[in-house]
Amino acid sequence: MLKGSLFSVLSPEKKGMVTTGVRFMLFLSLFVLLASANAQITTRIAKLKYNGGGDWYANKTALPNLIEFCNRELGTSLAPEEDVVDVDSRDLFLYPYVYMTGHGNVVFSDSEAVNLRKYLMGGGFLHIDDNYGLDKFIRLELKKVFPELELVELPFDHPVYHQKFNFPKGLPKIHEHDGKPAQGFGLIYQGRLVVYYSYECDLGNGWEDQRIHNDPQEKRQIALQMGANLISYCFTNSF
Repeated sequence: MLKGSLFSVLSPEKKGMVTTGVRFMLFLSLFVLLASANAQITTRIAKLKYNGGGDWYANKTALPNLIEFCNRELGTSLAPEEDVVDVDSRDLFLYPYVYMTGHGNVVFSDSEAVNLRKYLMGGGFLHIDDNYGLDKFIRLELKKVFPELELVELPFDHPVYHQKFNFPKGLPKIHEHDGKPAQGFGLIYQGRLVVYYSYECDLGNGWEDQRIHNDPQEKRQIALQMGANLISYCFTNSF
């Protein structure tokens, strides 16, 4: 400290106050930097909000439970709560994984279909989870997004079934509705799976809190493992 400076003429008590203040400001700056760094490495996933009257908001506890499972079992750094994103929002491009579910009608406008197509062509990944009743609507709407593509059933040796967890028989059956087998369909664009469609499975129901559907723990564990495979595949084959 230079002789004759303002600091040199302060009383010891005030010097202590200034020093403490400087230390606090340095600590605060460090805290902000650490918080910013942490924010940069935290990845967010989202639930798709769509029009048409279907209950896009279904399975409210599903994604937080899947996120917790993935952070624990895969070592991911996913934010603990999902975001909600509209089909035509520019924010759609912020999310490597987007989850879509519901029981009823789905309608994509022309602008929404274009936005979703750009997102998927650019590296995004959409997981459509039929909550029983979505099928006849979503197949029509996907034709607006990719008129040149057809939904195809993925073979059991597809990598999505063989990430950290192995599913040699493909998509597991979580809830029974009408005796049909669970099927995993996909839209494949230029060799890359851009849409995964879990049908006759109710995968997201298996992610929900146990109290909601009263599923046995073994069934919930299988559902979470399959969900973790989707997250793992998405993160290593998308953006």
